[in-house]
Amino acid sequence: MRRIPRLTSAVVGAASLALAVTACGGTSSEDGGDSGASKEDLGLAIAYDIGGKGDQSFNDAAYAGLTQAKKKYGYKTADIEPTEGETDADKEQRLASLAKQGYNPVIGVGFAYGPAMEAVAKDYPDVTFGIVDSVVEGKNVASLVFAENEASYLAGVAAAKATTSKTVGFVGGVDVPLIHKFEAGYKQGVADTDPKVKVVSQYLTQTAEEGGFSSPDKGKAAAEGQIEKKADVVYQAAGLSGQGVIEAAAAAKVWAIGVDSDQYEQEALAAYKDSILTSALKDIDGAVLALAESVEDGEPLSGTRTFDLKSDGVGLSESNPEFAEVAGLKDAVAKAKEGIVSGSIKVRTEP
Repeated sequence: MRRIPRLTSAVVGAASLALAVTACGGTSSEDGGDSGASKEDLGLAIAYDIGGKGDQSFNDAAYAGLTQAKKKYGYKTADIEPTEGETDADKEQRLASLAKQGYNPVIGVGFAYGPAMEAVAKDYPDVTFGIVDSVVEGKNVASLVFAENEASYLAGVAAAKATTSKTVGFVGGVDVPLIHKFEAGYKQGVADTDPKVKVVSQYLTQTAEEGGFSSPDKGKAAAEGQIEKKADVVYQAAGLSGQGVIEAAAAAKVWAIGVDSDQYEQEALAAYKDSILTSALKDIDGAVLALAESVEDGEPLSGTRTFDLKSDGVGLSESNPEFAEVAGLKDAVAKAKEGIVSGSIKVRTEP
């Protein structure tokens, strides 16, 4: 039997742990034709978005939440990779298989799981489902969404303070509304801080299937193009492709701004860390852990849960010591955060 401890008071703000705990591996691809989970009562399962584990960003933040839950509750977990060119039907089968085996909660990492989760959740009413970065209606579904535009505004403030060329860049993985929020906040933060600074923007692809979130070579080429246009700070919201942006920035000795996780602290990016000025953070690991905690408490979360700057669900990292060395940067970010939290600064969601 799984334990039913009290739900912790903090829904967000759980600090990311090192990815040191190994989750149990994949599951079989069984159809989820029956309703409800199996008699075996297992723990948290996550199904990754494009790019999978090892992106040092979005998916790895979800995995950090899974490892925290596994350590805290001592239960079995599962984390499942996407497949190239998969369909919504493939995602449905993956989510149904996890629910049928007895995993609870089951979390789809990324908006691409929206249609599949809407189709599957109603067939497993005793299982709590979670989706990151999308809203899915359902009594047993928790939609875990973030104010990416607010964190990106702070990234824009940092870029405007750090640039000497008065040109900065933005690289978005895929031209979709979610990534528009990153661009919108970033551009507004830059303009509000220094209207003389120009923002050069580029999206890598029109669809995720074209590799916008999973192609470091595309990210590197885009960043190199922006650097040729004199951008000396480049912010990326591109998943695994963002590693190429960071690599290009390091080679050119300009600043990169990371996304989702604190990329300055990511071991796989250690060779480039001195070029990562800061990262716009999303507490995906905290949201994943909070949903797991709610299930353990017997009061599973449902509905739309928004993680914003006021709740510390998003933010800006200060891990790089150089962050504090840029003239006026720290104070400007603190002032902008205060304005957003108080409501005196309204951050746009469209560029």
